[in-house]
Amino acid sequence: MSTPTPSIGKRYTYKDYLQIEDEKRYEVMEGGLVMVPAPLTIHQRVSRNIEVILCNFVKEKRLGEILYAPMDVVLSEDVVVQPDILFISKKRLNIIEEAAIMGSPDLIIEVVSPFSASYDTIEKRGVYEKYGVKEYWLVFPQEKVVEVLTLEKNIYREFCKARKIGVIRSKVLDGLVMDLTDIIELEGSKRTDSKD
Repeated sequence: MSTPTPSIGKRYTYKDYLQIEDEKRYEVMEGGLVMVPAPLTIHQRVSRNIEVILCNFVKEKRLGEILYAPMDVVLSEDVVVQPDILFISKKRLNIIEEAAIMGSPDLIIEVVSPFSASYDTIEKRGVYEKYGVKEYWLVFPQEKVVEVLTLEKNIYREFCKARKIGVIRSKVLDGLVMDLTDIIELEGSKRTDSKD
């Protein structure tokens, strides 16, 4: 599978994006049309595990809403993304419209595939930072790593990270603690608290 790269030539807008009539998944990255490959099975399992934990936590605390791909998030006229998982706080539910999310979610999670690593960790990170997404998780199933970045003075800083063992915490979802072994199935791993 090839790495997602923006098209060269025509600059796409959200309106242009809505006119596409094939069955492929696309995003619009600062005017460039990007075809997004279908996810791997490990990607789907990890995404499902996170969704279940987050949905239960958010519902129990009545914090807002969890949504997941495919779901258009329109950050601007020429930036349309489909994050794997997103959270919108209760006070900002008005950005959820029938066809799309019209604005920046409070939290976005991308499950990184080998062919999307550069796109997720560089291009998307830069766009999410620019449009004020307060928290961005990068989940690397093959490496068994989760990084949580939070926006501080308009720049992403590492809030916490777990590799192979440990827990993940969220600044936006205060009180959430997620064990890495509940996200990514690990053989012979121990459940321990880790801050690195």
